[in-house]
Amino acid sequence: MANRIYLCLAKMSGNEQKFIQEAFDTNWVVPLGPNVNGFEADLKNFVESGAEGVEREVVALSSGTAAVHLGLIACGVEAGDEVMVQSFTFCASSHPVTYLGATPVFVDSEADSWNICPQLLEKAIKERIAITGRKPKAIIPVALYGMPYKIDQILEIAQRYDIPVIEDAAEGFGSRYNGQVLGTFGEYGVLSFNGNKMITTSGGGALVCRNAEDKQKIMWYATQAREAYPYYQHEAIGYNYRLSNICAGIGRGQMMVAEQYIAHHKHLYELYNELFAKIDGIDVHGNPSAKDDSNFWLNTITIHPELKIKGQENAYKSVIKGAVGGAAGVVHAVESATTDCQPNNNVEALRVILDEAGVEARPLWKPMHRQPVYKNAPCYLNGCTIYGKEEASVSEALFKVGMCLPSGPYVTDEDAKYIVENIKKAML
Repeated sequence: MANRIYLCLAKMSGNEQKFIQEAFDTNWVVPLGPNVNGFEADLKNFVESGAEGVEREVVALSSGTAAVHLGLIACGVEAGDEVMVQSFTFCASSHPVTYLGATPVFVDSEADSWNICPQLLEKAIKERIAITGRKPKAIIPVALYGMPYKIDQILEIAQRYDIPVIEDAAEGFGSRYNGQVLGTFGEYGVLSFNGNKMITTSGGGALVCRNAEDKQKIMWYATQAREAYPYYQHEAIGYNYRLSNICAGIGRGQMMVAEQYIAHHKHLYELYNELFAKIDGIDVHGNPSAKDDSNFWLNTITIHPELKIKGQENAYKSVIKGAVGGAAGVVHAVESATTDCQPNNNVEALRVILDEAGVEARPLWKPMHRQPVYKNAPCYLNGCTIYGKEEASVSEALFKVGMCLPSGPYVTDEDAKYIVENIKKAML
């Protein structure tokens, strides 16, 4: 293949330039304007669709991380508080907790959805109350790779302990549970439009709010918390988090093809599932129940440890020298590629083989409770048995054997077949 197959690269539809040009023609090159208003209206219609009686408001922001941050502030999280966070996720779910001087309490996953385990969540809440004398200030479940969380059980627990839920649906744009769009169940919902998400604004995000009053509060915080005086008066700390009118123009164009992109990701899941069904030792992660409707932002597989991949003897022999996470990533140089928690040699050897074949593939997210920066954070783990081996943690067990495969709108059926064929060739 002449061209590299990227993991998940957003695709421009051709509609975006019209909205961007309008912004330049009318000189709305600022973090407000017609495109921002239009994009928020499009998002509102999208998140309300398919579920009767769901009414929400949406604030367009500069990133999904900003949305998590403002959601936490709106829920009253302050220094010294604790927030229950899914461990199996990207760092943007937990870093904003630390921005506020609060402590993330990491909760392991359950094996069906790979998302936060409701039973372990309640156990952790009870123990944190016993230890600290205070209940946690918020709960952040994450739609890992687009898969819906056990939202019914999570909400029941949250309501019983009167703790607000901030849904991190950054990877779950368009995913649904029982027909309802993720991000519309909790107190707030987080969306992301980074360059690798289901739709993109190049960089951006949004916070889904329950009503106009909450939206107004979030917009106030997102625009430096300026008071209504004829000069700049500030009585609270605010942030420069509003989305630009140019980026919102890209988003408006993307919304015109959002359903098409979601359908393509789901189609790739069905194709991968069909192709891997003929290969022993590789499992494709799918919807656990009929109520779950993942967008399959990234299609993920787990590889049986007994299925040996060529080149294991060279796994972790060299460190990453390019940008981690794509062109915008930054490498902080390290001397060794190994840590005390990493994918097994099978996964790393296969990643290298695919890379040499022009295919970008990655391990699953490394659980936050195993990240050095969070070594002192409280964590609650689930034991499990995977591929016949007992493990202390569901998320760690999956991290050892899991891999993400290219799933974006640029990935064709022929690309998927090429990827699977190269995986077959890599097997001993």
